[in-house]
Amino acid sequence: MSVLPTRSLPPRGSARDAQADALAAIGSKLISQSYARRGVPASDTPIRVVLADDHTLFRAGLRLLLRQSTDIDVVGEANNGDEAVTTVERLAPDVLVMDLDMNGSDGAVTTRLLTERASSVHVLILSMYPEEEYLLALLEAGACGYLTKEAAEQELVEAIRVVARGDVYVRPRVARLLATHQRSRTNSPRQRLAEDLNHLSQRERSVLELTAQGYGGVEIGEQLGISNKTVETYKERIEEKLGLRHRSEYVRFALEIGLLHR
Repeated sequence: MSVLPTRSLPPRGSARDAQADALAAIGSKLISQSYARRGVPASDTPIRVVLADDHTLFRAGLRLLLRQSTDIDVVGEANNGDEAVTTVERLAPDVLVMDLDMNGSDGAVTTRLLTERASSVHVLILSMYPEEEYLLALLEAGACGYLTKEAAEQELVEAIRVVARGDVYVRPRVARLLATHQRSRTNSPRQRLAEDLNHLSQRERSVLELTAQGYGGVEIGEQLGISNKTVETYKERIEEKLGLRHRSEYVRFALEIGLLHR
C-alpha cells in the first residue's frame, strides 16, 4: 500500500478561516466566469460527477461552471471524505472531484480507501496546494488527476473529460515532475543526467558548457555569433528544462555529465 505524505496540513482555526476566505473568492469567480473550451472534445455519453468539498460556496461555483458543459452531469455532492465514499457507493459516478483538505476524512484518506475497495470511480483531486507537494503520492494512492483550485476555471472541464476516459490528468508544467520521478526509480544518476542533456538543443548545450567554463553572456555571444540577449534566452530555456539557475549549478551539472574535467 502506498505511503501518503507525512507533511501535516495547515492548522485549523484562523489559518483555515483565511483559507475559507480564499476559497470563497475563487468560488465567486467561478460563478461569474464562463469556461473556455480547450482541446479535449466533449464526451459522447454524459459524464456523471460527484463533488466533494467542505466549502458550500466553492461547490456552488463548481456546479455552475460544470453546468455549462452538456456532457457533464453533477449527480451528487459531499461535504467530507466519509460522505464522498457513501455517495460514490450509492450513485456510482464516473468521476469524483474531491478537495484534498476537508474536515473528517480528507481527500488523501478517501482516495486510498476507494482504491482499497476497488471502486471504479476516477478520482480527480482539486486542491489549494501546488502539485509538487502531494501529486506523486496521491497518484500512487489511486488518484487519476490533480488540479489546483486556481486553475479550475480554465482546466476543470478538460480534466474531468480526461480522467473519465481512464487517462491521468496533470497540468503540462507538471509533466516533467512525473517524468523525472519515473526515471529516478529506474535509472542511475548518470543516466538521468544524460537524459536531461538530451532535452537541450545543440546551441543550448554550447551555452551551458561555456557558462560552466566561466564565460559571461557577452563573451558567449561573441564565441557563438549571437547577441547577449539571445544568450539570456538560451539560459532561460536551460533553466526551464534543467532547473539550473546559478553558475555553480551549471558547473556541477557539467562536471557530473562529463562536459568538464574535475
